[in-house]
Amino acid sequence: MFKLDKDALRKGLLHIGALLAMWCFYALLIEHFGGFTTVHLYRQWLEILVVLYLYGYLYIMLKPARGRALLAAVPLLLIYLVHDVFFLAYGKVFRFVNLNELPELLQILPATHAVLLILLFVVPALLILRTIDYRRPLPIIAGLLPVAITVFVIEATPAAFATGFQSVSSEIVKYSDVKSVENNGRLAMFLYREAQRLDMLDRIAPYRGRARYEAHIAERVAQLRANLKPRNVHLIVLESFLDPRLFKDLKFSQSPVHPNFERLFGNTLGLSISPVFGGATAQAEFEVLCGVPAFEKLSSVEFNAFTGAPAHCLPGILSSLDYRTVASNAYKPDFFNAQPAYRGIGFAEQQFPTEFYGAQATYLRFGDPGVEEYLFDRDLFAQNLAFVRNHMEQHPGTPLFNYLMTIYGHTPHLLDPAERPETIKVISHYADDHLQRATNQFYYRTQAVAAYVNELIALDKDSLTILISDHVPPLRNGANTYNALRYMGNEEQSYYYNRIAIVEDGKPVKYPPLHHYDLPDVIANYLTEGRYCKAQQCDYMRRESKPREASLDRYLALMAHASE
Repeated sequence: MFKLDKDALRKGLLHIGALLAMWCFYALLIEHFGGFTTVHLYRQWLEILVVLYLYGYLYIMLKPARGRALLAAVPLLLIYLVHDVFFLAYGKVFRFVNLNELPELLQILPATHAVLLILLFVVPALLILRTIDYRRPLPIIAGLLPVAITVFVIEATPAAFATGFQSVSSEIVKYSDVKSVENNGRLAMFLYREAQRLDMLDRIAPYRGRARYEAHIAERVAQLRANLKPRNVHLIVLESFLDPRLFKDLKFSQSPVHPNFERLFGNTLGLSISPVFGGATAQAEFEVLCGVPAFEKLSSVEFNAFTGAPAHCLPGILSSLDYRTVASNAYKPDFFNAQPAYRGIGFAEQQFPTEFYGAQATYLRFGDPGVEEYLFDRDLFAQNLAFVRNHMEQHPGTPLFNYLMTIYGHTPHLLDPAERPETIKVISHYADDHLQRATNQFYYRTQAVAAYVNELIALDKDSLTILISDHVPPLRNGANTYNALRYMGNEEQSYYYNRIAIVEDGKPVKYPPLHHYDLPDVIANYLTEGRYCKAQQCDYMRRESKPREASLDRYLALMAHASE
């Protein structure tokens, strides 16, 4: 009997040793591919406890059989892969609320990739369900108790959980999610960040107060109205509009910029810092429309927290100033909760392609993009120009806020060889086929943008036009490609920088580097002929920008009412 216990102990220790060795090997492998560093792996004692518990629980549940130890480790591997693939693709730490984005991810992935992704999780899940020893329910139920208690504490007392976690964890770096994960582990920080988010939902209660909020907005509207010179505003957010010339270690067989675009903008192209890299377009939309940083305090994507309740972002304020505010989005209305978000932001009208939006009349048509999968910019711009022309004819006395969200240029940057053949060869020491295609797309897109802007100038010269990229694309290898080819010289957070082009009264102008959330101030200043920023001291005009956290109160007040 004693010998059996000794053997069981030896076997258990062997499994634990093998699991920890695999854990370390996996961490080193992911680091090699550009993932989290392992320099502080020894600090992750909470993570090790979570991993050992989950592995032990899964092992106990399964029937004794060959491969039992390996099968028990598979769910842990898949959980880690979710975190690491997300980080490699988007440069962000995976959080619980990112699960809300899975439907969007499956929609934009090619069908074969979506099926493979589903099978990667479904097949192991079915295999484990088939291998569970259901004749021993007591260990299964008992093993769930720690999970149930943890979930209950996080849900019921998130502040207490967060405080307790801080007291026993390794250093949590306030300014860096990544460093915090490297100090404490993926799963441990996953639980902590969810507790923080739930705590924030409780903390925004004092910011609610509809009457007080409406009075504040009314004051802003009155200040703008006193100095307003109504003119049309055209704000175009370009999906993944990557300027390959910003890679320092990249050469081309010919210029990746169309000559018409070069003649129009020359050296007036600017830069703006996006809140996101590689994806989550709605975060960029939130900042350019609402004028506050996307802090992700309530959700990983602010749009997902909108209910349609009035939040009075820039479109809502312009509506109060008698503007016709129209959001035209070239993709699906259920993507990133777009309809409630646009309504809460203040758009009086929403336009989506009729193929996805058959319930309401719309001027947009998606058509059949063929192998490219997404509506080409030129075809979208032609429809939008017809809409603007019709507005000016039918409503000559009503100023227009024309917001347009494009979709062409989305990963994987497919090109129709008959319509847009690859004529530009990318020359570099680092191969990335997505970059090759994105460079050729940039050439055709700059041609389309130049034609669109020139027609807007001819049609509506006394207006403001802003074109801005939502984010740079992830390309094939995420941040690794940007680092290897020295995007923006690899300065800090280089791959958050995006191109912006601004045309005021028919003339391209260059601004100093902006943040996406500066655009509402840029627009308000233009519409008041500079008086707005004289009174408000706009941040983008300061020699030294205010710290991002200085906008937190404004953000919380806005989100408290957007999420009502």
